Parts: sequence; C-alpha cells; structure tokens
Amino acid sequence: MLKPPFDKTRLPSRHVTEGPERAPHRSYMYAMGVSDEEIHQPLVGVATCWNEAAPCNISLNRQAQAVKLGVKAASGTPREFTTITVTDGIAMGHEGMRSSLASREAIADTVELTMRGHCYDALVGLAGCDKSLPGMMMAMVRLNTPSVFIYGGSILPGKAPQIDEIPEDFRTRDLTVQDMFEAVGRHQNGTMSDAALDMLERVACPSAGACGGQFTANTMACVSEAIGLALMNSSGMPAPYESRDQFAEASGQAVMNLLEKNIRARDVVTRKSLENAARVVACTGGSTNAGLHLPAIAHEAGIDFFLQDVCDIFRDTPYFVDLKPGGQYVAKDLYDAGGIPVVMKELRKAGLIHEDCMTATGRTIGEELDMINREADGKVIHAIDTPLTKTGGVVGLKGNLAPEGAIVKVAGIPSNHQRFVGPARVFECEEDAFDAVKARGYEEGEVIVIRNEGPAGGPGMREMLATTAALSGQGMGKKVALITDGRFSGATRGFCVGHVGPEAAQGGPIALLKTGDIITIDAPNGEISVDLSDEELTARKADWKGPRDTIYASGALWKYAQLVGATYKGAVTHPGGDAEKHIYMDL
Repeated sequence: MLKPPFDKTRLPSRHVTEGPERAPHRSYMYAMGVSDEEIHQPLVGVATCWNEAAPCNISLNRQAQAVKLGVKAASGTPREFTTITVTDGIAMGHEGMRSSLASREAIADTVELTMRGHCYDALVGLAGCDKSLPGMMMAMVRLNTPSVFIYGGSILPGKAPQIDEIPEDFRTRDLTVQDMFEAVGRHQNGTMSDAALDMLERVACPSAGACGGQFTANTMACVSEAIGLALMNSSGMPAPYESRDQFAEASGQAVMNLLEKNIRARDVVTRKSLENAARVVACTGGSTNAGLHLPAIAHEAGIDFFLQDVCDIFRDTPYFVDLKPGGQYVAKDLYDAGGIPVVMKELRKAGLIHEDCMTATGRTIGEELDMINREADGKVIHAIDTPLTKTGGVVGLKGNLAPEGAIVKVAGIPSNHQRFVGPARVFECEEDAFDAVKARGYEEGEVIVIRNEGPAGGPGMREMLATTAALSGQGMGKKVALITDGRFSGATRGFCVGHVGPEAAQGGPIALLKTGDIITIDAPNGEISVDLSDEELTARKADWKGPRDTIYASGALWKYAQLVGATYKGAVTHPGGDAEKHIYMDL
C-alpha cells in the first residue's frame, strides 16, 4: 500500500522542489530522470567515502546502491554523493599521515556543505576507514538531521603460507595489517627474510574492508552502534559478505522512519549515549583514538564530554572482549560471536548501559537489547563477571607531564607491567625516532619521547604505528615505553602513551623535557609525571624558544594548524553546538 504524500512544508528540500519559483531547480531534477513523484518526496542524502585508495573504502559504492533501494522502498528519493577519505594504512609512517586527522574535519565539513547546498532532508552515511567514521557522524550531529550511519565492514583475516621460511608465530595466527608493520621490525633486525616479508605482504589483507582488529575503524564502528546512530549488529559482518546489503537497505528504510517521526541525530547522540559508546570502547580494548573522536562528536551537539570524561568511564569498565591488537581475535570473530548487541547485553547485566537512549530504529537501546537472545561465548566475548581485566582496556593519565591529560591502551598488558619508570630519550619528530629505533639507537628501560607531533605542532597529529610496530618487531615492545603529543594507531600495542596535552607547540611540559629526565607512567593510578620540580619546569619554560617551525606555511594543513583546538577537547576546528544560532533542519 502506497504511503500518502509526505508533508514537506517544514523540510529543507521544500526550498528546491516546491512552488513555481523552483521550476529551474526541478528542471535539473528532470534532467537526471527523477520523476515528478520523486521530486516531491523527501530528498535523502546518501553519503559515501568511496575511493580507490585502500580496501577499506572500495565496497562503499556498491553498498550505497542497497541503501538507495531502502530509501526508495520507504517513499524517499535518495541522492548519492561522495566525500574524501585519507586511509591511515596508506598514510602511515610518512608525511601523508599529517593529512589523516585533518581529513576528519574535511569530511564533516564537506558532508555539511553538500547537505546544506542541496537542502537534503535526511542522511545515510557510509564510511570505511578510521577518520571517515567519526567525520561522518560529526556531520550528522552538526546538521541534526534524521541520520543513520552504516559501516562498510571489516576485512577478512589473512593466512600465512605454512612453510618454514615464515616464522611460526605468523603461521599460527590470523593476520592483519598490524602484522605487516611488525614484520618490518622483524626484517630490520634480521629475523625475517626478504622472501618471507614478500610472501606475507601478499596474503595479510585478502579482501575488501577495513583493518580487521579492534583498531580505530572497528572501534568507531562499534561506537556507531553503541551511540545509537547505526542499526544493531550492522557494523559486524565483513565487507565481502553480500548480506551487508540487507543492513544497507534496512538503513535506508530506517532513515525514512526517523524522518517521519522527526527523530534527529541529537535525539540519539546525548550525554548518556556517549557514555554508552565509551563503555563499549573500554570493554573491547578499543583504540585510544576514541578518546579524540567521542569528544569531537559531542562538541557538534554542544555537549562537554572531554578526554577525562571518556577516561573516567574507561577506568571503571571491565575489559572482557578479546580482540587484537591486545588480544587474539578479529572483527569477523566478534561478529560470529554475536557482535556488539551481545557485548552491550553483558554491560547491561552490570548496570553499565543507559537503556533509555534512542537509536536509529526509533526504539531505545533497552528495547533493542530485549530482542537479543544470544549470550557471551566465553571465548571472544567473556562474561562480564569473569572479565579479562577488571578495568577498561584504555586508561587516562594526568600529572605534571600532561596537565590536560593523556591516554594509554593497556589491553593485553599484564597488570604487573602497567607501571614504567625510566629516563627519557627525546626526539623532535617521528622520523628521528623511527631512524633511531631502526638503528637500535635506544636502550632497554628508556621512555622514548616523540614531540612536536600534536594537532597544531605536527601539524596533523600523526600516528606512530611504524615506530611502535618496529619496536614490537624487535622484541622491545615491553622493554621500553613511548610517549607523544601525537596519536597512536588502533593497531599499536606495547606501553605507549598518546594525546599528551598541552602539546609541545603550545609550550606544554612535553616541550621542556630533556634526554635523561626520569619519567613515571603509572596506569593503575592514572599518573604520568616527570621527576622535576615546579621551579625547574618554570625555568625551562622561560628558556623555551617557542614552537618548532614547520614546512606547512599555506594550504589545508596550515589552515588546520591555525584553527585546531586542544587535544583533550577532541582537536576540533570550530565553536560547535554551543555557539550555533540556528539548526539546519529548521531553516
């Protein structure tokens, strides 16, 4: 039975489709084969981050077609468009990584501009790689449109050839791109041959999809479900599965239901739903980058939800989902075990979920979880009363070295190894540190410091996976610590502290460190400090020469460096929901 015509008198698309004065606009629609009926239906933006840069994004174009079928089936008119993605796996370990975090803002900005320019009434956003997920969700909350997010899906696990040339530990586990970065470290220290490295790089990433462990893409995909912007279990199945199309089509129908009920993104993304999302990051041992992206999403709604708020939740959330890089399993295994709905059911048993939060279905989290009949398998998803560790896989730190906070991923690190005291070895940028690691220019027991890599000082807040993976590949991941005002990949393992704030470019204490200063990192107590008096730090600050000059004197990265704010607030570039004077949907 056909639905009655949708009342567009208060929808943005009325500005381009209704009334005699919009005849020129409608003529453009007819030029694309849009029918009269379709013109007067709600216009739904279907945004993808499709490109040919990496496997994370390559299937988004196809999945968007299924979303459009769902929109059409629910009497909407889908309008597909694309935005950029910078894929971290390709950008990692060189100058390209400076573009990564800045791309999050560009994605949010370009989706906003496209929606505004064409007056679309609702948004379905598809994303596949690290920064594209929060970027798309930020746009949804910024616009406050009825919105549904859908993840492009994870990559299938790689398998190594069963030959003696390849080290046994690589032959006996599922492979991800993280293993390739660590294989480089093995190759550098002479424990992996050229031939073995060549064979591994050909099998580690066997399909379309984003990195398979609980790295940033899968972490933020889990966030999309937990926060309520994605349909339950829609993020779990690997990208090559044709059944993803069913979730894509259902997402298209769901956004029309939200539009009909006027349920908008900020009805879904609230303080409580952000707390739910942080819980899921903690219990799955997710990426430290969630400590950057959750505050940025909150900022779009005018909600103060900063790094320390995220870390407070991490501290009292058990870690019970055994995923790489700290654990054993990959995203496909989590999906096979029941996915995020089962994880959230376990959290609910301990009273750690706000059940009254709205979701993309128009039902609450509690109502959604009531429909889930699967239970924890005890292997990938442990019961919450028998967790892997009693506190979350990610911990916040504060102290005289990071007055605005820092963050460390402790998933997979034994509790008796979560305190580290050692002398600093200071490097002014990632390249210097990587070269030193490659040449073994460091000592066991040291704290490697990489500074001038913050959002403004980098610019771009690069990830340090090449350096940390090389350390792991050399067998030194547990024998040294590393701190930076930059970021770490979700694939990073070892005792690595990121997001140290204020960053060096702002004259934070990390800018004042000297090689040999004694640093204490105490994850159980949430402390990061340097053994210097306040007087000594003040004297060093007086002698500080100011931010390091960079080569980025114009263009997008220069602009980003001028606008970007503090890391603990999400490294955002505009005033956010608190300052806005209008809501897009109400114009």
